[in-house]
Amino acid sequence: MLAVLTGSATLPMLDRQQVVTNGQPWGQPSSPVWMARPVTSRHPAGATPVLVLHRHGDGVRIAPHAINYRANLHALATAGATMVLAVHTVGGIRADLMPGDLLIPDQLIDYTWGRHATYADDHDVHHAEFSEPFSASFGDLIAASAVTAGVAARRGGVYGCTQGPRLETAAEINRLERDGCAVVGMTAMPEAVLARELGLRYASVCLIVNPAAGRGVIEMDAIAQAARAGADSIAALIAGVAEMLERGKQ
Repeated sequence: MLAVLTGSATLPMLDRQQVVTNGQPWGQPSSPVWMARPVTSRHPAGATPVLVLHRHGDGVRIAPHAINYRANLHALATAGATMVLAVHTVGGIRADLMPGDLLIPDQLIDYTWGRHATYADDHDVHHAEFSEPFSASFGDLIAASAVTAGVAARRGGVYGCTQGPRLETAAEINRLERDGCAVVGMTAMPEAVLARELGLRYASVCLIVNPAAGRGVIEMDAIAQAARAGADSIAALIAGVAEMLERGKQ
């Protein structure tokens, strides 16, 4: 079943029904797991239902470094998720990526530290194969759904994951650009590797909400506005993916 991990962009959803909340072995997830229907112009009464978890909590109250990523992914798996579409609001590093654009990345570089990045403990060392951090087949399905839904989304690019919650310096962004990063965000890791350990197909849809540091003016109000403006496109994309999966095209 399709699960959606939402970020700072609040997505229009109907018919929320709580599925999982307490009793997780890795502690409390950021929010309950909900079953909900994405609302789009094509589906004003709600599209095919999906599982939803808000990684920052209801009301965007948990900072990126403080998220209990292990609890979040485990809660989704417990609720029956087999694939996770992770929505990320990011800064655009690549010159052709502007606020409002959508990107489906195919690679990432992890610049975070101190986060719990595995379910293995000291007595159960596990080396996850991670050369392709995002599911290529799932990313292709999302890209195909975008075309069907009439949503412009670019395929391919490197997601640079920084620690946060502060934004980056211009010098740091210059480094990320030299490393090949197209966008910068704060939450794709350790989400992606934890999903891999649980056997979940994981892919990201990045909504660019600001130019990265040194690439233009960064204003918090403009970031919030871009996140709100992009919510409809992301909801349409999610609805399209859910429909394709329901028709057995995965």
